Amino acid sequence: MPVRQLPETLVNRIAAGEVVERPASVVKELAENALDAGASRIEIVTDGGGRRLIRVSDDGAGMTRGDLELAVDRHATSKLDGDDLLQIKTLGFRGEALPSIGAVARLTITTRHASEPHAWALTVDAGDKQQAKPAALSEGTRVEVQDLFYATPARLKFLKSDRTEAEAVREVVRRLAMSRPDVAFTLAGEERMPVTWAAALPGAAGRLARLADVLGLEFRANAIEVGAERDGVVVEGYAALPTLSRANALGQYLFVNGRPVRDKLMLGIVRAAYADYLPRDRHPLVALFVTLPPREVDVNVHPAKTEVRFRDSGLVRALLLHALKDGLARGAQRASTTGGSATIAAFRPATLPRRGGFDWRNSPSRPFPPPGGVAAWSTGSGFAEAAQAAFDVGGAAVAARVETIEPTPDALDRPLGAARAQVHDTYIVAQTRDGLVIVDQHAAHERLVYERMKASLGERGVARQILLIPDIVELDEADAERLVARAAELVRYGLAIESFGPGAVAVRETPSMLGEIDAAALLRDLAEHMAEWDETLPLERRLLHVAATMACYGSVRAGRRLKAEEMNALLREMEATPNSGQCNHGRPTYVELKLTDIERLFGRR
Repeated sequence: MPVRQLPETLVNRIAAGEVVERPASVVKELAENALDAGASRIEIVTDGGGRRLIRVSDDGAGMTRGDLELAVDRHATSKLDGDDLLQIKTLGFRGEALPSIGAVARLTITTRHASEPHAWALTVDAGDKQQAKPAALSEGTRVEVQDLFYATPARLKFLKSDRTEAEAVREVVRRLAMSRPDVAFTLAGEERMPVTWAAALPGAAGRLARLADVLGLEFRANAIEVGAERDGVVVEGYAALPTLSRANALGQYLFVNGRPVRDKLMLGIVRAAYADYLPRDRHPLVALFVTLPPREVDVNVHPAKTEVRFRDSGLVRALLLHALKDGLARGAQRASTTGGSATIAAFRPATLPRRGGFDWRNSPSRPFPPPGGVAAWSTGSGFAEAAQAAFDVGGAAVAARVETIEPTPDALDRPLGAARAQVHDTYIVAQTRDGLVIVDQHAAHERLVYERMKASLGERGVARQILLIPDIVELDEADAERLVARAAELVRYGLAIESFGPGAVAVRETPSMLGEIDAAALLRDLAEHMAEWDETLPLERRLLHVAATMACYGSVRAGRRLKAEEMNALLREMEATPNSGQCNHGRPTYVELKLTDIERLFGRR
């Protein structure tokens, strides 16, 4: 087959395949054009998930008639001052978006520049460019895209349902809204109720307000401000407390010079920063903004401009990691607001008293259920059932006794207050000047032991105690071999083991700070964790996994009765220990209820 020159319409459609992947791609390109035009308000309307209609309106600078006619030609742009692709300060610069969209759909642009007496409108229908005509528009630009991919029917087959495409559009607008809190965004369409993100004030407060609008008020209440700067590279943003996490990494956002990007390396950085706080199957919410000179980043490595390449990627990664770790170290003693909210919800009566009098069966203070269970009562439970189930111990028992303790006046002024009682031999109830604190004694002590173990390792090594009689633990042969192969790593944390024949391991020394532990259960847990380790996992991360597992087995267990002195000592140590607001698994170690919250429960406020 001889070589031939492709016609221009076909070239444009091929090029459109790189830029216009789905309706969300069109919205991204048009909204970025509006931002580059200096818009302070952008409105996006879609129909059919963007398949039938996409309309993007802005109040930006607009275009003259000459600029409008040139804008729909390939590789025509107003975003570059010269020919230097390393000095890009705008979101768009390729000059391909509008002609690519016009090649596969019906594109109509209506725009008005301040120097023009009226607006101009121009239509491109499947690559057929028409003449500009006078139009009515007060300011800015309005771009309408109808029947997307009608000129390339094969592309329509790859689109998903209208709801899925609409959700992809929403995610694009969410990211742009987070990157530019100074711009108001409105998103509307038949698939959703209109959503408006109002323009926020400049500075960190405005950025957090916009993040709260997009990610929810829960993020704002649990956000920690992070920041770092070195050699002209600035990292800013917010990271959520470990107790506010998700089952996937979709809540992690990165912006480079105001450009929303996806960077797989960021996932590894966030995982490393939260490794001390979250298990591997939980992911935090973060929004990080990197600002650096344009020459230090290449934004021309992907047709959709969703990926970037840093000149000094090591510096950027180090700054991101430092900013996150420093922020978490400062804020990880805080308790998540989600815990307090759940506690209040648990105490809120689920049903109202009967008319005409008080019904004890609807009281939060009612006794434990009769032998027949809750079903033996004719009315619903007084607690929110899903929340109360976590506290159900199956009936009254000696373990449910409450030992009250008289507080000392100075202890009430401490952040975690003075211990007043231990409930169910598991939860410590402490009183502060303006509320009360409920502490999970096992989760709290687990974090304290873990932090002590890390500190000992860094200073002088973990002290060991020799067992008079070695503890022989029988395991699966593969698990035993896996443990023995990593014996040198385990001994750094005070656990000395050696092979004792096929499928058996002898434990000769254990960490002294853990006291008496169940060595067999500990080794089985360690073997399970090691089976999931990737060989590329850094040694430090593997050792921290070991320390976290050991801390769990060496902590005060739920069900152990504590003396008043022990409870207060635990509270004081929590106040002095970093990261004590969460255990090693990302769960809160305590929840706090302010007096105003308690008064609200009883209708006093």
